[in-house]
Amino acid sequence: MDFASLSTISRLLSNREISSRELTQHYLDRISQKDASINAFIHVAGELAIARANEIDERRTKGHSLGLLAGIPIAIKDIFCTHDMPTTCGSRMLKDYLSPFDAEVIRRIRSADMVILGKTNLDEFAMGGSTETGFTGPCHNPWNVESTSGGSSGGSAACIASGMAPVSIGTDTGGSIRQPAAYCGVCGLKPTYGRVSRYGLIAYASSLDQAGPFGQTVEDLALLLQVIAGHDAKDSTSLSLPMPDYAAAFMESPKKMRVGMVPSHLESPGVDREIRQHLKNTIDIFRNLGHEIVELDMPHQQYAIPTYYIVAPSEASSNLSRYDGAHYGFRAPLSRTEIGDESPLVAMYKHSRSLGLGMEVKRRIMLGTYTLSAGYYDAYYLKALKVRRLIRNDYDAAFQKVDVIVGPTTPSTAFQLGEKLNDPVQMYLEDLFTVGANLAGIPAISIPSGLHSNGLPIGIQLQAAPLAEDKLLAVAHAYHREIDYQPSIAP
Repeated sequence: MDFASLSTISRLLSNREISSRELTQHYLDRISQKDASINAFIHVAGELAIARANEIDERRTKGHSLGLLAGIPIAIKDIFCTHDMPTTCGSRMLKDYLSPFDAEVIRRIRSADMVILGKTNLDEFAMGGSTETGFTGPCHNPWNVESTSGGSSGGSAACIASGMAPVSIGTDTGGSIRQPAAYCGVCGLKPTYGRVSRYGLIAYASSLDQAGPFGQTVEDLALLLQVIAGHDAKDSTSLSLPMPDYAAAFMESPKKMRVGMVPSHLESPGVDREIRQHLKNTIDIFRNLGHEIVELDMPHQQYAIPTYYIVAPSEASSNLSRYDGAHYGFRAPLSRTEIGDESPLVAMYKHSRSLGLGMEVKRRIMLGTYTLSAGYYDAYYLKALKVRRLIRNDYDAAFQKVDVIVGPTTPSTAFQLGEKLNDPVQMYLEDLFTVGANLAGIPAISIPSGLHSNGLPIGIQLQAAPLAEDKLLAVAHAYHREIDYQPSIAP
């Protein structure tokens, strides 16, 4: 059961070989056994999950119509609003927040009759690359508990890698689905910006955030994307365009394609030697499958990290200004001494934000406020927007020549917890190969390609033109079929 794809689980449920209650209890038992050492979950909704599973079993018994993935458990990153369980964003600021409504992604998951197991661990407000910045403590990598699970959606990847959930939902602002997927040895997809609704997704950087699926297999991603994708009138950035049948598209054998690669990825000393070798092997596999390999020159990719770390913090500064301790969220108690000569209101704002937000979130708010301030807006933020356009132009030109681009997901395997926590620049460089897709708004997928000699997983990234998720899924599935990929739970 731990290794079963969604289609296999769905067939077992349909044939009454297993009930949703039994399946849900299996994963709740795994959480009880494993999560003390992993810390993938912030909130486990055991009673709600069992009640939901019982309801679906009863409807199945009575012959009622059911959703696409009826009775299958799922874990949700704790950044999506849910009306029946807390939504904390991994922050003390929202530690007691209960939303009055569901995010659109959650509504669609419930409409598909899935069973929500709980909410997964993340970096505070999705700001981080190691799931170490949240107030509930770090998420450990199931393959080596002394290593990071990646971030910011570390809990969503780790719960699958440890067999505590079959699939999960995360968000990707600069690589926060793909990087944890690579570190934990699972599959993760960042869809085209606007393909999945952001309504009820608590914002970090509104022009970059995108929800997407995690799974053991490419097929899992396709089925879950089928559930969560589509136009939503409540989200002004949602794309009102026809949606392919992802559940069928991933099975199509790609015809001869042009596969792009950036030569520097194979030469850079900053990329781990074994990861470079895995990339070479992947390129050879695509060549043996009959695809044409095309070398690409993408000159502005070297500016992706500095561009991202101006644009994203600027948007974060604006989005997080609402957390002031007055309207909702954490309010710090104040003594007369702490107020001093300031007005009580200003003192309350400062004290609540100082204590309610963590160091990484405050660092990005301050950086963003600086780049948006008078006298610096043109020099930093406006210039970053112009470079962002040049990066998108690189991708547009590349997709005139190729169908997909292959490269590493990360420059290294999962690093040790605490190793980069006090060195933000080194932490930010872990996003080297992922932020470009967010700046350009294109879809990208990370899939496992094997294990490093250190015993940790290695991920390969594929990127495609906007709205070409079906092509990405088909190519990724063909690659896994060629290497006879067998999903595995971490020992």
